[in-house]
Amino acid sequence: MMHFFVVLVFITMTLFGLSNNEMLNRANAYIKIDTKSNQFRAYNEFKNLYLRSIIHDDERLKKSALKGIIGSGKKLHIDVMQYEKEYATFNKKSSYHKLKPNKVLKKAQQIKIKSLHKLKNISWYNNKLILKFDKKLRKNQINYFTLYDKKKKSYKYVFDIHASMLSKSQILRKAGIQRIKIAQYKPNTLRLVIQNNKKIKIRFNRNMKILTIGMTTQSKKRKPKRIYTPLIKDKKKIIVIDAGHGGKDPGAIGYKRYREKVVVLKIAQYLKNILKYRGYKVYMTRDSDEFIKLSNRTALANRKSANLFISIHANAVPKRNAKKAYGVECYFLSPSRSDRAEKVAEQENTADISEMNKYSKHSLFKFLNHAKTIASHKLAIDLQRGMLGSLNAHYKGVNDGGVREGPFWVLVGAQMPAVLVEVGFITNPKEAKRLVSNSYRKRMAMGLADGIQRYFENN
Repeated sequence: MMHFFVVLVFITMTLFGLSNNEMLNRANAYIKIDTKSNQFRAYNEFKNLYLRSIIHDDERLKKSALKGIIGSGKKLHIDVMQYEKEYATFNKKSSYHKLKPNKVLKKAQQIKIKSLHKLKNISWYNNKLILKFDKKLRKNQINYFTLYDKKKKSYKYVFDIHASMLSKSQILRKAGIQRIKIAQYKPNTLRLVIQNNKKIKIRFNRNMKILTIGMTTQSKKRKPKRIYTPLIKDKKKIIVIDAGHGGKDPGAIGYKRYREKVVVLKIAQYLKNILKYRGYKVYMTRDSDEFIKLSNRTALANRKSANLFISIHANAVPKRNAKKAYGVECYFLSPSRSDRAEKVAEQENTADISEMNKYSKHSLFKFLNHAKTIASHKLAIDLQRGMLGSLNAHYKGVNDGGVREGPFWVLVGAQMPAVLVEVGFITNPKEAKRLVSNSYRKRMAMGLADGIQRYFENN
């Protein structure tokens, strides 16, 4: 027990004791020493800085942390693709340049560039191809045109870029596209060819050092496949899902009198099915419309020796603010007294107010606050990222409410990482309509499942 306490104190000091600059300097010093142990130290330091950047909403720190995670992770042969994708989105513009077929830049525009650019990285993000270069791209460096072979009935979409590759030619793969190849066409010309037997809609955006290319086939829409993928086998992991409120406690009453207890139960049931399909062992605190005391919910998770406890809720605000408040949030347990956390916690804690008094709340929070705070914080970050990634791919205007800490009674007593998820504002007209849609609920559940999987992979 003493050993666990010492380790926990060390982790807490590492995460919060030093200043950002001190941690960054130390991490950069470790990464320069080419030994495996120092690379691991650098990798962990940069991960802690990444957590700090999210907590304090520090984009500059996040960029430095992501760069360090990618650099040290690659030396350790750790999969850092997710971090590379996030790093590639910095300073990304939302608009795309839509060009007509066969548009070739005039010779007068093709000005020679003295220093040759180099392609540093190729990746996929949200079904878009991301090409990252070492220098800022200019408009006259990119020449885009299309070709059509009548005999072979083949379309070619060609990008000639005044640059060079750091590696050999590559064949890329994307569902629905016949062939994608990138190679050094001439000493000073990098050529990307997208080939298909059907027309493709191409959109691309040049932003600083990054060229983003979107491509969609213009074929008839097919029914989407089941979203309960990918299948994994990890039956040793146990997850308890808690659908908030229930029975005599309807939770928040929102737009058109939609009830929180109904919305969150549906999402919890979808999440249960996805997780079971992936191979996890799942228990529900309630699988029907019944009332369960808050303290009994974490008690079930403790009895089942669960690895994670996730409580699902929907947010609400007074009618006068209903149209302004929207978005998804994640909370982990803390005796925080911020106005925002207090208001949300007060709303979710009302069911068992008879069990709580100021003394018992203060004592329990003081005793339990340190045990799983860091792990719960990491889980909350992964769940938030999972929800946003899944929803933003299919819906516009999904607001990131962030990861926060608060005094939630339903999380007290959990002997494992525990998070309360607010899946949206049931009082907001637009968001409430989505929350009662089964397709939106499934996407929400898929995002939560992806967040859970990412947490287990990274921890």
